[in-house]
Amino acid sequence: MTYWAEHAWLNPTSHSTSRLAARPGPGSEPSLGPGANSGPTDTTGTSDTTGAGATSTTGAPGPAASPAHGAPSGVAAGVVIEVVDGRVAAVRQSGQAGPPPGAVVLRGLTVPGLANAHSHAFHRALRGVAQVSPTPGTAVAPGTTGPAHAGPAHAAHATAGPGDGRAPDSFWTWREVMYEVAERLTPDSYHALARATYAEMALAGITCVGEFHYLHHAPGGARYQDPNAMGEALIAAAADAGLRITLLDTAYLSAGFGEPPTRPQLRFSDGTAAVWAERVSALKAPEHARIGAAIHSVRAVPADQLAAVAQWSSERAAPLHVHLSEQTAENAACLAAHGRTPARLLADHGALGPRTVAVHATHLTDEDITLLGGARTGVCMCPTTERDLADGIGPAAALQRAGSPLSLGSDSHAVIDLLEEARAMELDERLRTRARGHWTAAELLRAATSDGYAALGWEHAGRIEPGALADFTTLALDSVRTAGPPPALGVETAVFAASSADVRHTVVAGRHIVQDGAHTLLPDVPTALAQSIAAVLG
Repeated sequence: MTYWAEHAWLNPTSHSTSRLAARPGPGSEPSLGPGANSGPTDTTGTSDTTGAGATSTTGAPGPAASPAHGAPSGVAAGVVIEVVDGRVAAVRQSGQAGPPPGAVVLRGLTVPGLANAHSHAFHRALRGVAQVSPTPGTAVAPGTTGPAHAGPAHAAHATAGPGDGRAPDSFWTWREVMYEVAERLTPDSYHALARATYAEMALAGITCVGEFHYLHHAPGGARYQDPNAMGEALIAAAADAGLRITLLDTAYLSAGFGEPPTRPQLRFSDGTAAVWAERVSALKAPEHARIGAAIHSVRAVPADQLAAVAQWSSERAAPLHVHLSEQTAENAACLAAHGRTPARLLADHGALGPRTVAVHATHLTDEDITLLGGARTGVCMCPTTERDLADGIGPAAALQRAGSPLSLGSDSHAVIDLLEEARAMELDERLRTRARGHWTAAELLRAATSDGYAALGWEHAGRIEPGALADFTTLALDSVRTAGPPPALGVETAVFAASSADVRHTVVAGRHIVQDGAHTLLPDVPTALAQSIAAVLG
């Protein structure tokens, strides 16, 4: 298969050096991605490689791109991408005005496929629903609030009474709504919901998803005949939607420090890390999938069980993800129980390292940041969820300067738009610091592409170069959002102006999954979403 990209971002930095470099912080160390233990490091500081993407990655020089205003975007015009057996075989500039005969034309800006490093597929059913406080008796009525398993109880609905139209007042009230949805899912209904959600991701240019999966068992905790029925439903859903998936099978063993699981959490728990490991070891990964591990949080996995989960991951060289310090209540409860922060607790039990990714990492001490960066632990930021749940703004720039590579996720799917996640990370930092320019557009786009793939355990991916997985997406440069800037500023336009609505094509393993804005495997994604969500909400 041959594709012709009208314009393409060839991601000018190589795999070993493609890591975010935050603007401030002279003397900051370059960072390695999850799973990268050796290789050359980037000593260029915060500068990007201007124009490197304008030459053929096969070794033959092509005509240089002409970025306006000195933009370091690495955008080239008229790029031929040859695909063999799901991988890029060759990349070259065509040297002619139009596409070669027989090539599939990609009009707009083609970039590597976007990697959504943190997803909870069933949370898609909460979009809109969780923005109100439902009346008693409705399908998703929240229960009492407060982090019962994370520390001192919070006030229940301090600002929002039942049915008054306001959103639940905290993460903890939102969580009760989420539990109601989780209670209703079966393997079949979860497959339908996840398939539609992943299809929405494909429409948004996402080619690989990291599914943080903890909904393992039947209501009440009984095992299905196939103990991995729910996880296998997710793997099948990704295949049906045309995406790659890393199933991050999650250990979730307790309600809090020293507390047994609550009724809703019985679906999540295997009882012990050893039983969790036995179950997850039976999972098989087809070609489009990887199996990784996750520690839900330090409140949900007892300290004496953390090392077992980390060891399972280490033995298989698999990614290990963990929710970290998303809420201050979790930090306070951890300090009360163990006299140390969650990050320190993870470090003390061998759970940090270059294959580990901390999700959120919102409320960290300076020592926590040093611990994560020094261990080269990655961090996945989820700005649209963090703002939706009023979690706060995490120290992304400080983490990167300390040595943590950054990736991005849509998490609760309040929005599925990795361009918005990338943009939000920079804009949130601007609000926090009242300064602009913490990352370039190219650096932000790498967080959404190559660094996201690395966080999910996919090697040689997230780049348009020979040998890489043939996953890429094309964005319109002529929509009402993107029209105006020259194509040489396509990366800046994509990150700071475009949205998921501008995705025209999504290609995974060389196969067209989204063509001209339509999903080729699931033609009516809105109806699939509406029907699968209605089946869950009742």
